Amino acid sequence: MQLIDIGANLTHESFRPDFDQVLERALANGVRQMIVTGASAAGSRMAVALARAHPGVLFATAGVHPHHASDYDDATDAELREHLKADEVKAVGETGLDYHRNYSPQAAQIEAFERQLQIAVDCAKPLFLHQRDAHADFMAVMRNYQGRLGKAVVHCFTGTREEMVDYLDAGWHIGITGWLCDERRGTHLRELVRDIPAHRLMIETDSPYLLPRTVTPKPSHRRNEPMYLRHIVEELARDRGEEVEVTAANALATSRAFFGI
Repeated sequence: MQLIDIGANLTHESFRPDFDQVLERALANGVRQMIVTGASAAGSRMAVALARAHPGVLFATAGVHPHHASDYDDATDAELREHLKADEVKAVGETGLDYHRNYSPQAAQIEAFERQLQIAVDCAKPLFLHQRDAHADFMAVMRNYQGRLGKAVVHCFTGTREEMVDYLDAGWHIGITGWLCDERRGTHLRELVRDIPAHRLMIETDSPYLLPRTVTPKPSHRRNEPMYLRHIVEELARDRGEEVEVTAANALATSRAFFGI
């Protein structure tokens, strides 16, 4: 079984003490390639550096998460554009809207989102999108760029059926994480994932966040890492009524086509 983790925050400080071992465990569990998420100016810089240090295994995105939207300025915009000229940088993002905590004001989030959408238009690379508790504004902003954007994936999908249908109707892809395994808040996903076409479905860990709650034995540190993508695909296959090899192969093909890997 071969897998691609399309969203791993491997620049997180929790990975620094054992980064090489994290990669080794991922590879041992079939995770052949990982896309390191860029979620801030500094984080994107580090993601690109990791991708360059591990060619063919790690790739990167470059963007600014809505939590950091207040920090977005002309220098950030220019730096992201420079990163996205590199072959190992496969998508613009993580970008979007997050009204759940509003770490940045909503107006700042929308402005940073729009500027990154323009980067995607200009560089013709896919979008790695984030949306939480902001669906109406998220769709409104995306509609303003309709016909100018290329491929897009709404990563770490946790939303409603109505949101999922909106994304699929727009032609976008959907990323599923270990949220699927959370009996407190993710059980609705077990039904929804049956209706995501295989050519629109990708899988991710969002490491070090969202350790699947059904993993046993649970690591004492509670840190998620790419090796657990195998567990996620096993759960996903069961919910879709597929053999795990089928789900894994389809996700691999879809991810490679989407990111050009």
